[in-house]
Amino acid sequence: MAKKRCRWADTNALFIPYHDQEWGTPTHDDRLLFEMLNLEGAQAGLSWLIILRKRQGYKKAFDNFNAKKIIKYDSKKRAALLKNDQIVRHKLKINAVIENAKAFLAIKKEFGSFDKYIWSFVNRKPILTPKLQEAIPECVALSKDLKKRGFRFVGQTTCYAFMQAVGLVNDHAPYCFRSAKKR
Repeated sequence: MAKKRCRWADTNALFIPYHDQEWGTPTHDDRLLFEMLNLEGAQAGLSWLIILRKRQGYKKAFDNFNAKKIIKYDSKKRAALLKNDQIVRHKLKINAVIENAKAFLAIKKEFGSFDKYIWSFVNRKPILTPKLQEAIPECVALSKDLKKRGFRFVGQTTCYAFMQAVGLVNDHAPYCFRSAKKR
């Protein structure tokens, strides 16, 4: 018997492993949290499928989202990134990853980890009731605070997608085998 998934997961073969193994899973690894925040920012105005197809290219282009390496990128590296067809070649989005790396490292220094900071917005446990993003004050608060700290491409829609992706919000459909209601 086939697993019942969120409808979007069955629209493309690339979505299935992402949905089944990653999306909505509570994530506590700082590097992966940083990666996902930047990938969600890269998605702004595009589809997740475009970014998912380019995910490996992003990892390679941005040194596996190693913030300590990214903050050292100079104008030559930025120019090379703008020519890299393995990522979305958008100057503001590329520059955002570099600025986000600086802000990410500052948060790690202040809070001990990015994980502690991010998960504090949901009192360290996933929001289990799917809601519209406008109804989630934690999403609004996260977006505002990230912007205040110097992050770019972290509007409310991006933050909500990020929160879904890394499990701060469990938005699996009620019929989905990964739904919080099935656990």
